[in-house]
Amino acid sequence: MIKKFFSFIVSTMALWVVLAGVAGALRPQSLTWVGPYVSWMLGIVMFGMGMTLTFRDFKIILQRPRDVFIGVFAQFFIMPLAAWCLIRLFALTPELAIGVILVGACPGGTASNVIAYLAKGDVALSVSMTLMTTLLAPVVTPSLTWLLAGAWIEVSFAAMMISILKMVLLPIMLGLVIQHFFTAFVERVMPIMPIVSVIMIVLLVGGVVALSASKLAEVGLLMAVIVILHNSFGLALGYMSARLFRLDSRKARTVSIEVGMQNSGMAASLAIMYFNPAAAIPGAIFSVWHNISGSLLANYFVRYSDKKEMPAIARTVQS
Repeated sequence: MIKKFFSFIVSTMALWVVLAGVAGALRPQSLTWVGPYVSWMLGIVMFGMGMTLTFRDFKIILQRPRDVFIGVFAQFFIMPLAAWCLIRLFALTPELAIGVILVGACPGGTASNVIAYLAKGDVALSVSMTLMTTLLAPVVTPSLTWLLAGAWIEVSFAAMMISILKMVLLPIMLGLVIQHFFTAFVERVMPIMPIVSVIMIVLLVGGVVALSASKLAEVGLLMAVIVILHNSFGLALGYMSARLFRLDSRKARTVSIEVGMQNSGMAASLAIMYFNPAAAIPGAIFSVWHNISGSLLANYFVRYSDKKEMPAIARTVQS
């Protein structure tokens, strides 16, 4: 019963994230306490991700460098560029613009691996892309943020890099080491890690919304439109770029999902730590939306794949 309950909570994460966001907006005083702990919560999520990895995952990067390079390049080119275009198109204020840029400059989200699996994509490539973009994040994310926003808002490159190392890279490496040397322990605790990660993400989103509740009422609808466009550009252009470089359909689906699904929790955390609560609004909304859009896209990919496979199966049977 407990396993079924945990499975239900994890599978309906998007619902709980939405409810936490609503609670943060309507009763901000109930979740503003989360603010000082956002970096720790993200660290716990990254630690859980690290325990799902093995050193074999690094071998895949070396075995398939072209596929991984194409995906990583698309990730760190398409989403930042789309963010820059959107803030120009909608003439966003600096406090909101920096939030959109942070979402675009962050690595792939941890949920993308599950969505790639549901979409019958290349899960090994998905894991490799998430891992590689996360490893590069301490340098690439502050660099892109400074490049795109440094002219009109102060960006502390060194401080941001150190924060990403501490709350993202270090927990992942710690989880990986524990998984390698204490396999029996990891096998015992892994069943509860997904629910722990969901709780952390739900609290993080709810806290971010609570801290920016007054501003959210003013710009929430606009930010929702921008987030949906940003995510849609990532999904569509990610797929097109993969096909442009002649990756097959399974790999293209994976690149699409990886590019479109960002580590928005990291974006929201950095916004609160270095800018202001309003800058965390895009990350909070993105956390909700990309799980919904990713699931819908996975369903479409599976349906599209099945329709293409049926004629081929029929021809084989006839022959």
